[in-house]
Amino acid sequence: MDVTPTTPEGVPLELQAGVGSPDAFRRLYTPHRMAYIKGERPAGQECPFCEIPSLSDEDGLVVARGETVYAVLNLYPYNSGHLMVVPYRHIPDYVDLVDGETTEMALFTQHALRALRRASGAHGFNVGMNLGVVAGAGIAEHVHQHVVPRWGGDTNFMPVVGGTKVLPALLGQTREITAAAWKETE
Repeated sequence: MDVTPTTPEGVPLELQAGVGSPDAFRRLYTPHRMAYIKGERPAGQECPFCEIPSLSDEDGLVVARGETVYAVLNLYPYNSGHLMVVPYRHIPDYVDLVDGETTEMALFTQHALRALRRASGAHGFNVGMNLGVVAGAGIAEHVHQHVVPRWGGDTNFMPVVGGTKVLPALLGQTREITAAAWKETE
């Protein structure tokens, strides 16, 4: 009896020695993401969080600007409206923030919740930071806080089966809607 694992279509899967016993999971290897995980960027490319404030709000996807922090849409969102609150100062860790930055970051996070509820009717949120590469920070050298809107039933088969994320609007449109809601909730 042949025990070679296969895809749902019956195509035999390549086995790799030393990776454990075959199981029902299909693994999607994405070696191109290793540079992102390690925080590597092409030579000469600056920290994107340091570059964004010099761009127009539209080009930088900036939702709002404060004195010490700004809110910006995530270029690779988990959900529509996924934004980040970022200090202007290039620092790696939350404990490196001064009191004014900590306070404004907290106030911007609260404002983001209000604006995203108004803009999208979000039912809940994931809010948090990934501090350090081992914690999953893609840009570990510049601290930032994620605000990810969630809706009841917002999980579906597309990411799991199709490897595709469905977003209802382009990033520019999402920025416009969220920025307008930000002003309306001031």
